[in-house]
Amino acid sequence: MATAPAEASAGKAQTALFPTPALDANEMVPQRDTIVYVLGAPGSGKGTQCSKIAAHFGFTHLSAGELLEAEVKGGSEKGKMIQDYKKEGKLVPSEIVVRVLQDAMQKSQGRKFAIDGFPRNDENRIAAENILKIEPNVVLVLGCSEEELTRRLLNRNQGRVDDNFEIIRKRFKVYTESTLPVVNYYSIKGKVRKIDAERPVEEVFGSIKAVLTELGMA
Repeated sequence: MATAPAEASAGKAQTALFPTPALDANEMVPQRDTIVYVLGAPGSGKGTQCSKIAAHFGFTHLSAGELLEAEVKGGSEKGKMIQDYKKEGKLVPSEIVVRVLQDAMQKSQGRKFAIDGFPRNDENRIAAENILKIEPNVVLVLGCSEEELTRRLLNRNQGRVDDNFEIIRKRFKVYTESTLPVVNYYSIKGKVRKIDAERPVEEVFGSIKAVLTELGMA
């Protein structure tokens, strides 16, 4: 998926990592839901800003990264596989990501979702469109210098296996190669709003509030 070795290229047949039962209409997220994707390089503040969106606008915040971390901590077969990918700085295959995200959306009682860290590549995007039947109303892209991103990641000290200098550099490379094409795709569709995320948290959120209010999501 996409350019990372962890995934197969789009359009090619692949072996399912886990059994994938057919979905009926009741299992799919209705297209009437409001979807906000929040993208940005590691350390750009996606989770922080999504939490603020949830609190201020009544969205359900779903973090692809946190959902995957929860699987790892749960010690399941899926979680062990996720951990192996993350240790190598590779993207987790779309099949796993989408199923984990789908479970979380089905359990939620909300109709508005702020999703951070997803889609990380075109395979994620296509899976969301074809399996979950969702497209974003807007894509917020948080921009920040690599120097500042590195400082934030090294200082946050969360005990994550992917927060050391060499792995951080790999993650930046993966973001550039895999996620920027997604940003370009939505930019062509007029859905991207770029946010300067190098500023203080409240200033960044002020810009996000302005965008969401302009789009009628207040």
